[in-house]
Amino acid sequence: MHDIRRIREQPDQFREGLKAKHVEIDVDAILDLDRRRRESLTEVETLKNKRNTVSKEIGIRKKAGEDITPIREEMRVIGDRISEIDNQVRELEVALESALLAVPNLPHASVPVGADASENVEVRSWGEKPDLPFKPKTHVELAESLGLVDFERGAKISGSGFPLYTGAGARLERALIQFMLDIHTTEHGYREVSPPVVVNAASMTGTGQLPKMKEDMYHMQEDDLYLIPTAEVPVTNIYRDEILDSIPVYLTAYTPCFRREAGAAGRDTRGLIRVHQFDKVELVKFVDPATSYDELETLAGQAETILQRLGLPYRVLQLCSGDMSFAAAKCYDIELWAPGQNGWLEVSSCSNFEDFQARRAGIRYRDQHGKPQYVHTLNGSGVALARLFVALLENGQQEDGSIKLPDALGPYMGGTTTIGP
Repeated sequence: MHDIRRIREQPDQFREGLKAKHVEIDVDAILDLDRRRRESLTEVETLKNKRNTVSKEIGIRKKAGEDITPIREEMRVIGDRISEIDNQVRELEVALESALLAVPNLPHASVPVGADASENVEVRSWGEKPDLPFKPKTHVELAESLGLVDFERGAKISGSGFPLYTGAGARLERALIQFMLDIHTTEHGYREVSPPVVVNAASMTGTGQLPKMKEDMYHMQEDDLYLIPTAEVPVTNIYRDEILDSIPVYLTAYTPCFRREAGAAGRDTRGLIRVHQFDKVELVKFVDPATSYDELETLAGQAETILQRLGLPYRVLQLCSGDMSFAAAKCYDIELWAPGQNGWLEVSSCSNFEDFQARRAGIRYRDQHGKPQYVHTLNGSGVALARLFVALLENGQQEDGSIKLPDALGPYMGGTTTIGP
């Protein structure tokens, strides 16, 4: 959420930022709501001051034995008008808050202006694509032949997009989660938390999923609770409406994630590329505004460390203004190469939200003068499965149909680094 004072003082900057994000928001309508609210507040304060003055005058006249009937009538009229304006103010404040909640974050000055993913910019890459001496199989073929994922029974249990990992596949999923958490906690300085996977509407609003993305979420109507689309939501909201004792704060969490909209019908719906439930290790930072963009670079590097330890080729894209999420001011996507798909798969988005989420969620810290200020929040996948699972199978496949796993996973897989038929 944005400070209305900033919109009031820099309306053209907001118009340009919204244009860069290809979002149509009527800035003038927001400013009109703000103007009417401030005018109403001024009028009601004037009337309340007048009522206080008249109240004192009533006491004086009453002691003097004067007739106070006319002045009482004046007081009644003032009181009615105050009630009327108070109601107007409440309605205007609700309307203004609703309008502000619909305004996305503005892109940082360093973000390239563009309309969609075709205008994202590759900033670096790592590793070499494997030169396989045979036609690569897809992860679906590999997973089914090796008994790693039972897609049919998963669909029978829950529906399409809910994979059932089995045998070595289930162990590999667990191993990857443990491997990533160990690196982030022992090497990168994050504190591990294990949050709820259902959250209330206030939590979803705080991080920016509501109201914009309501239709993409799994909602439990009776309890008014949502299954989380990412651990970003519960972890960021740990400090909702609080003032942090000190910053920076780095948290990491593993959770399953749930998304109703997993892609267009018929597109990547078979297999693990677009699913409704998937596992993810998330990284969340609460930092000083002065250091948040340095923290973003570090955050992306920490996600990259995971992929480097696994020996997987990847590239890092800086998203253009039109391809960024609702809440992000700057974002890097990290994509893995998948030979069976002959394409790149996103496994991490690392974003700086500046104070956008903190204002919505009321998360502050005390500056050097002891004054409460909004923190900057960042998060990134560190990293997401199931696409990491896909890349491991497709990059590690051997001509005999087995999978060669990275040596780094040996301790987490009981010493084995090969999954055979």
